[in-house]
Amino acid sequence: MTGPSRAPAADGVDTRAPMAAAAPVCQPEGFTALSSVSVAAWRALAEQAIEPNGYYLPAWELAVNASARGRTRVSALAAWRSEPAGALAPVQPSEAASNEAPRLIGLLPVVSLWRACGIPLPALASASPYGTLCTPLLDRTLGEDAAKTLMDEARLAGAHALVLRDVSIGGAAMKAFTQALRHHSLRPIVLHAHLRACLDARRDADELLRDALSAKKLKELRRQRNRLAEHGAVRFTVARSVDEVSRAVEVFLALEASGWKGKRGTALFQNEGDLNFIRNATRGLAETGQCEIVTMHVADTPVAAAVVLRHLDRAFYFKLGIDEAFSKFSPGVQLTLDLTRHLCRESVIATADSTASADHPMINPIWRGRLKIGDVIIPLRRNDPVVTAIHAALAARHHIREVARRALNRLRAS
Repeated sequence: MTGPSRAPAADGVDTRAPMAAAAPVCQPEGFTALSSVSVAAWRALAEQAIEPNGYYLPAWELAVNASARGRTRVSALAAWRSEPAGALAPVQPSEAASNEAPRLIGLLPVVSLWRACGIPLPALASASPYGTLCTPLLDRTLGEDAAKTLMDEARLAGAHALVLRDVSIGGAAMKAFTQALRHHSLRPIVLHAHLRACLDARRDADELLRDALSAKKLKELRRQRNRLAEHGAVRFTVARSVDEVSRAVEVFLALEASGWKGKRGTALFQNEGDLNFIRNATRGLAETGQCEIVTMHVADTPVAAAVVLRHLDRAFYFKLGIDEAFSKFSPGVQLTLDLTRHLCRESVIATADSTASADHPMINPIWRGRLKIGDVIIPLRRNDPVVTAIHAALAARHHIREVARRALNRLRAS
């Protein structure tokens, strides 16, 4: 098996920023460009991952990296295991002996902390995959070794810390990093965390919905559905094949652009790079059976559609678009109810991550499970004052952003 050699870092400091030239940021010149990682090796790792993350599947993240607004030019931390000798080293397959078969056991797309957060300190942050989950892919049998090697890669590049953004705090990947840190008398630093909605898809859907929603709320939703049906037969469809997904994503894009996102100019359809990303990503994942687009129709009119990713035993609810002409019938909620029933019927799916914000008003009352998601600093050296500075800078940034967010919410509510 052959693979890419090390390439210059795709991520760099924005030279237009006034502090960029003098800032002591981590510029990983020896890093692998994400686009040069072997797709076959990446797919093999994803099939053996210790914890699912649909947003770091190769078809999705490479499409993000190719064109998504503000998310291109990403680098990679990669951990390879040389077979059959079993030696772990932060090397690319082309650097291994010709009689060995190196295997990818860990992967984390990264950018500099300057690019991720505007903080000019030597650290690396997990790259945003457009979805709010950046859990690294680690081999389920070698998770701790993979985490250690990823940290070694970052340390060799001059980073003092790794910042894992939007990571599952209690997940298996985070536990692997915690175990690897203990060997150096280190521990992760949780910057902040929140709970977000998830679905226990192993339960009976109707029982789950009865437990989640009051009898009064369920009666109101049935009434809305019946009124919706007065405009035509209500159908729930699931696009799975490449051709079906390619057609359905256009419906989703049109619905998303027709609503408030379109009015704000943030719909995927309104940016060429984002548009290319979502078309390529959904098509690529459909080729491996890892993407579905669910749509609710009233007669021949689509009134709601959503993109759903699948990885191992978990689904990921990416985005929802609705026709606001039908908003009084709650088409987004109606679609989510049908999606809940659909996922609970799937024997392969155990859980579904809403990937929504904390306290999301639509999904939280329906999906009552909770995942703890947060940002975590992985220190790479003991008693490092630079890590203390990174922690303080990130904490201050989070506080400022929270104050601004609350002020904006109050302004919108007034």
